Amino acid sequence: MLLERHRAQLLIVDMQERLAPHIHEGEQAVHNAGILLQAAERLEIPVTVSEQYVKGLGPTVAPLQPGIGAATIFEKVHFSCAADAQIRRHLRQLEQEQGRDQIVICGMEAHICVLQTALGLVHAGHRVAVVLDAVGSRNPRSRDIAMARMLKNDIETVTTEMVLFEWMAQAATDEFRALSKLIK
Repeated sequence: MLLERHRAQLLIVDMQERLAPHIHEGEQAVHNAGILLQAAERLEIPVTVSEQYVKGLGPTVAPLQPGIGAATIFEKVHFSCAADAQIRRHLRQLEQEQGRDQIVICGMEAHICVLQTALGLVHAGHRVAVVLDAVGSRNPRSRDIAMARMLKNDIETVTTEMVLFEWMAQAATDEFRALSKLIK
């Protein structure tokens, strides 16, 4: 599946204050999620954010706060966003009303909430891509096993740079000049 900006939506899963410090290479995952957020804003791609049990894990991490101002934010208790009726309805509404049938996912933890979300959304008929360098787990082995399981279940895996360049589709545009700076 080639990612196309007019068909895309971005889903940020549980990148929260009290969880992020315990994630292996969590700072890099947050940094890359920030790049995706900036690109989504510039390219007018809708963003949805989930927060798992905010009372215990806190809100979305501070570095992402400026970029999620226009996002739709949902607090959840299910591990999978696909198991939460409100989130599921919201994602389906974006697909039906705006043609946003590609869900690009980043977040924490890869082997729990991200994996269950991706599997659930694929099962519900969505087209899903998980951004490998914008997800993490406390244990890197858990992340690796989650990624292998996603591949086995026909879930696209991509990198932040792949997403940006597929969303932009061409060089020599104002968008290219602005967004290509994010990865240099």
